[in-house]
Amino acid sequence: MTVGVDRHELRQIIAGLSEGVILVEPDQTIAYANEAALAMHGAETVGELGETVDAYRERFALRYRNNHTPNQYPMERVVSGERFHDVIVDVKRTDKPDVDFVHSLRSLVATDHEGNPSCLALILKDVSDQFEAEERFEATFNANPAPAVICRLSDLRHVKVNTGFLEMTGYTRDAVIGRSVYEVDVLAGARNRDLAINRLNEGATIPQMEACLDLPDGGTRYVIVAGQPMELGDEPCMLFSFADLDLRRKAETALRQSEERFAKAFRLTPVPTILARVDDFAITGANEAFTRVFGYGADKVSGRTPDELGLWVHDVARTRFESAVARTGFVLGLEVCLKHEDGTNFDCLVSAERVEIGSESFALMVLQDITDRKRSEREMFEAVEAVMADTSWFSRGLIEKLANLRRPGNDHEDGIVPNVTVRERQILDLICQGLHDDAIAGRLNLSKNTVRNHSASLYRKLGVHKRTEVIVWGRENGFPTTATGK
Repeated sequence: MTVGVDRHELRQIIAGLSEGVILVEPDQTIAYANEAALAMHGAETVGELGETVDAYRERFALRYRNNHTPNQYPMERVVSGERFHDVIVDVKRTDKPDVDFVHSLRSLVATDHEGNPSCLALILKDVSDQFEAEERFEATFNANPAPAVICRLSDLRHVKVNTGFLEMTGYTRDAVIGRSVYEVDVLAGARNRDLAINRLNEGATIPQMEACLDLPDGGTRYVIVAGQPMELGDEPCMLFSFADLDLRRKAETALRQSEERFAKAFRLTPVPTILARVDDFAITGANEAFTRVFGYGADKVSGRTPDELGLWVHDVARTRFESAVARTGFVLGLEVCLKHEDGTNFDCLVSAERVEIGSESFALMVLQDITDRKRSEREMFEAVEAVMADTSWFSRGLIEKLANLRRPGNDHEDGIVPNVTVRERQILDLICQGLHDDAIAGRLNLSKNTVRNHSASLYRKLGVHKRTEVIVWGRENGFPTTATGK
């Protein structure tokens, strides 16, 4: 069989191969290229490749994937008889810069009986799509804010690390790449480390677990780590992803400390205080002062409402108080009558503020015992009553002042009356009677600005914003009101 026949048959064999094949003569002449090889160069004829290796160099720019421009093209290495495989190069046509490929190359050097090269071939495989996908993965991997590291399963060495991991730990890229999973230990302090290592050695999924990474500055970082097997090219790998627990732990610590401070302040405050759910006012906590003043132990009040305990003397006051808390979220200094465990009634000022604990709303209720103060006031009023029984020794002006002292306003014993000053109470009565600022100023011998200042303070304590709301409030709480002002 002649050499010419051999080459003809060889061309027939390789013509239909999916791999590209370029035949080169020892004198560096390009003898043949199948259709696959032409397509991988964006060419239609062998002439577009160039008649010789030198012509090929002029028409196609090559770059090895190690970022080095080759001193020798793979085709020249074939001519020199070098055997190689899995050489990855970027190929770009110099006359068409938009035409480029990524080739995986290997050489085929066949010799005759005397050991002389009889067939020199460059075998090509188009891996452009694979490398484009890898480049997209690389871009996505690096841009992902979630910290991540990829290790090769064959030797358990890190081959990729993203910016998120470097920023979280403080490592440099060079300090991670090429190091083993035990040198830069991504499973350090893992809650179930033995399971994680077994899964890593098996190339199986590593479930989420807490770990504590050692940092290059000597510190530590709490994380949640998980491992997912994957292939990088044809290499089995493990993708480790992390969630930073430090911020959550700091928030949890701050919340716990805040709750501890609240619990300590709640327990030690000298004023009786209880904590109740807003939706049903069931008591969830009572401090020592509450037990000392009202007699109920914390175990007796827990889970029960003030109504079930019989704490409120007047049910109307309780209903209005609870409605005010539900409607406005707070009540400030309301005079009510509460009952001791032994049945004794106490005069109290009750204040409440709605607070959020976890996902629930609670009412923090402060109960100030003013029984002694009210008793002193009643004794003073009784003394005034006794003095006024004989008015022959007093002028009319003094009698009116004593009458005002005895009755500074309508005594709404069961109403929800804020802890207002005497002047604010006078202005409240006159507003409810329909008087405007001018008339109130004349009646009380005050300037209009003074009336407005007292009115603004009154509005805040009532939780209203305008005069009509004051009148409505007064009507609902038993104050005599008129429809028109004077």
